[in-house]
Amino acid sequence: MTTYRTRRHLGVVTLLLLVLAALLLPTPSSAADRDWWDPADRPAPDSGIGVTGEPFKGTGPHGEVRGFVDAHNHIMSNEAFGGRLICGRAFSEKGIADALKDCPEHYPDGSLAVFDFITGGGDGRHDPVGWPSFADWPAHDSLTHQQNYYAWIERAWRGGQRVLVNDLVTNGVICSVYFFKDRGCDEMTSIRLQAKLTYDMQAYIDGMYGGPGKGWFRIVTDSAQARDVIAQGKLAVVLGVETSEPFGCKQVLDIAQCDRADIDAGLDELYALGVRSMFLCHKFDNALCGVRFDSGALGTAINVGQFLSTGTFWRTEKCTGPQADNPIGPTAAPGAEKELPEGVEVPAYAEDARCNVRGLTGLGEYAVRGMMKRNMMLEIDHMSVKATGRVLDIFEAESYPGVLSSHSWMDLNWTERLYGLGGFAAQYMNGSEHFVAEARRTEPLRDKYGVGYGYGTDMNGVGGWPAPRGADAPDPVTYPFRSADGGSVLDRQTTGERTWDLNTDGAAHYGLVPDWIEDIRRVGGQDVVDDLFRGAESYLDTWGASERHRAGVNLADGARATASSTEWNPFTSYAPGRAVDGDRSTRWAGDWSDDEWLRIDLGDTHRVGRVTLDWERAYGTSYRIELSADGTDWRTVWSTTSGDGGLDTAVFTPTPARHLRVHFLGRGTQWGYSLYEVGVQGQ
Repeated sequence: MTTYRTRRHLGVVTLLLLVLAALLLPTPSSAADRDWWDPADRPAPDSGIGVTGEPFKGTGPHGEVRGFVDAHNHIMSNEAFGGRLICGRAFSEKGIADALKDCPEHYPDGSLAVFDFITGGGDGRHDPVGWPSFADWPAHDSLTHQQNYYAWIERAWRGGQRVLVNDLVTNGVICSVYFFKDRGCDEMTSIRLQAKLTYDMQAYIDGMYGGPGKGWFRIVTDSAQARDVIAQGKLAVVLGVETSEPFGCKQVLDIAQCDRADIDAGLDELYALGVRSMFLCHKFDNALCGVRFDSGALGTAINVGQFLSTGTFWRTEKCTGPQADNPIGPTAAPGAEKELPEGVEVPAYAEDARCNVRGLTGLGEYAVRGMMKRNMMLEIDHMSVKATGRVLDIFEAESYPGVLSSHSWMDLNWTERLYGLGGFAAQYMNGSEHFVAEARRTEPLRDKYGVGYGYGTDMNGVGGWPAPRGADAPDPVTYPFRSADGGSVLDRQTTGERTWDLNTDGAAHYGLVPDWIEDIRRVGGQDVVDDLFRGAESYLDTWGASERHRAGVNLADGARATASSTEWNPFTSYAPGRAVDGDRSTRWAGDWSDDEWLRIDLGDTHRVGRVTLDWERAYGTSYRIELSADGTDWRTVWSTTSGDGGLDTAVFTPTPARHLRVHFLGRGTQWGYSLYEVGVQGQ
């Protein structure tokens, strides 16, 4: 009897435990059978994704990662410019209705959407209602409404994207002159907030998947981490910065408002935030560099901002090479021009003067070299051609690969120099016909250097995006379609009551990036998409090579130097040793005659394979590099007759030598020859 009662009690307890487990534990369909890419706890209501099938994992046959790279996006720019220029958020703990709503001043009909009027020329009127109807936004030509809702980014990831660069962006002057704002205009304060919110969004997505580290949105801070994330089938998110006055480095009437200590502190802070790529200038000339101009009404509006920020308008000159900055043009921007002081007008510009007079400043060069020390990648888009040329000279002198052009804003004549360094290029998110044509033009260079391609969507970047080609256009996107890897199927994307079709809506928001890539395939063929699918690997190659770079030893630093002549000055020394003292504020200068030389004793025999000459304005057009073991017998290892000043790099077969001589044969100016620094390296 005792045994029987015990067994019966155990049976009852077991039954109760099974019932309790059934009530409290996830069922097989919600847990064990749930696909890893589907969240267990997605908010409701929320946007649809419109994708079925497993996102691809792993690497290719040679260990390479696969997938698309968006090298230029602005997830959090709704927090920039005073917080009311871009309306809506990428996510909200309160749900989609709170995230995707218009700015309050846009109600009831958008008549106070002032920035739309300034940039687009229309009256800005639109239906302000977002969720759930989305009658007028997001749209390919709406510059002030959120395009980066997290679920739309999720669709892009499911469609094959594996790298996303989130550029933290703002502009203090636009913030200060814009009518509506709910916060201050300090640029670095906004950058810090946007970085924090990107991490918050990662945590928000992680929460849907069960906790920290489990979501698909992964912020990465080195290339190895990015490769691991992509191999898991997730999205590697890289933080960048695109702002007009980084570290407070604005200029007022050509006077810098920052110093080297500000630059070092700023770079250290950004690095600690996880930032690994950045622009040094954007839209306005600053204390670091001159910008590549904008055109049309937007260019006029930004030139007004340039004046309000710096006290000067853009200044132009005739270009000296094949590269040129964008034409400014005479288009008026009345909404912006009324911000100018009475009697001040935007100047007219000569059509044959396309280049910004301002290049890379001394502080800018210090910042470039500071980024190199921290193994960061530098964005050259938005730099004037004069500034870009100097940056490429510096990188070539140091064999530094960390150069990016992320959204078609550099002069395209720089492309081969960028690839030659090991850099990465992406094209702006143009319409498929334009995108394919430009991809075809640069395809031989990608084949030559064995690299993939990228795109820069610039979503939330007030740039405009591909318009619809029309349902009757040749080879429209046919829904549903397969992703580039073939593993997923994508149908039209629905959010709330609105369903988007790329053929008739254009690239209205980030969720339509896979549809746009499919449009590229149908217009241009699979090979263009294949180049894009190799983009993630190429981007990480550039990043990884930047991380591994170590500055070479300058064999000439502090060496004994002599020269055929030295310019005399009672106040300043131009002695030969000034060219090898490691100080770019000093220089050697010779007499004003053609046949001169500068000789350097390296102190011991070394293998020499690279020489850099950092010229002052008095440069040589014709000169040769000579090496000697004993200082008597000289051998020419490199020569040129087309020197153009700036920073020259001579690379040749490494040769044992103790003595080096630069033999100058022809001057480029009426003066003599003058060098800030000579660098000598083994290779």
